[in-house]
Amino acid sequence: MIKTIAIFLASASTLQAACDNLCSGHGTCLADDVCSCYDNWGVGLSMESGDCSDRICPFDIAWVDTPNAIGEFHKYAECSGRGICDRSSGLCECFDGYEGKACQRTTCPNDCSGHGTCEYIEDIPFGVVWNQYMNGYDFRSYPKQLNYYEWDKTKTRGCVCDAQYADVDCSKRMCPHGNDVLDLKDNNLLGSDNHQIQRLIFMEDEDLNEAVSSRRLQGQPGTNRDSQTFALTFKTRINETFTTYPIRFDVANGNAANLVDLRDDIHLALLSLPNQVIDACVVTVEYDWPQTTVDITFTGDAVQGRQNLLMVEDFECSDGCTPKITGLVLETTAAESLQSRVYEFQESHLNSYECGRRGKCDYSTGLCQCFEGYTGENCNEQTTLV
Repeated sequence: MIKTIAIFLASASTLQAACDNLCSGHGTCLADDVCSCYDNWGVGLSMESGDCSDRICPFDIAWVDTPNAIGEFHKYAECSGRGICDRSSGLCECFDGYEGKACQRTTCPNDCSGHGTCEYIEDIPFGVVWNQYMNGYDFRSYPKQLNYYEWDKTKTRGCVCDAQYADVDCSKRMCPHGNDVLDLKDNNLLGSDNHQIQRLIFMEDEDLNEAVSSRRLQGQPGTNRDSQTFALTFKTRINETFTTYPIRFDVANGNAANLVDLRDDIHLALLSLPNQVIDACVVTVEYDWPQTTVDITFTGDAVQGRQNLLMVEDFECSDGCTPKITGLVLETTAAESLQSRVYEFQESHLNSYECGRRGKCDYSTGLCQCFEGYTGENCNEQTTLV
């Protein structure tokens, strides 16, 4: 009898010491009968150990939360506070407008309507072209991205629309821009300086020209850039990007015939861009070693008003890219005033409005519906006197 009682008491003691539900197989039972759960296991909203029967979902920086005692916001929260945790699977069920394993990032409106890319806030660039940020300096041909360190980095996203599309969800087709023919406020009636002039400065790298300088002192022509090629990229007001075919850069120490050839080559390359996006322009070239100055005046109806600054493709492109160019050796380390650059030399006195401000844009087609008395692709031609 005594032996039987001893066995019963031992069994009772063992049951008393066991953790709840044996920690559901997802933890270790400690000496104080409390489960030490494996990672991502616990119980309920409190996420205490309990019997380790529930999954814990991923955490990320909370979109909105209550502050702590010292006023800190945006602490880490399960599903970022923008989803409900499925305790059986450990997966967040995100609310509309949020996605990611912890609901940590926004979706983009209407998935950018299939006409753009969904980008994080820190990856969205400033301006259409690099030179809008650089105030005309440097020949880099990509938009500028700015450093961003706020709490919603890698969380909030927006649409970067494809060419010809706009609005927050890239759902609308863009219409042509042109001058308002009745707006005389900014127009010079004499018509002598109504057009934008962009100036391109090609500054030779003097450090790489010692051998050339020696040849020049001996009366021998040629620079390290002669016979090399470059290209020009033009981005329209509706964000279409076009790049010219290779242009040969041969100034031959200011030889007049070579400068004329370079002028004509640049002019023809710009006019040869598709869809007549530049329908008329005037090009001049001047040389004063080590600087070559190219002025481009936009005179056509398709390029009225202020245009995006041209981008000079001066890097070598010899394999797997287009157009195939040798590139140019240009000054990049000197003071800004001595660097190769492009800037607006003369502001246009014409303006550039959607549909010339004399029509409404049909955003489903990208065509202007001109008001009565006006016609043309951008409604900048009068058919009747007002």
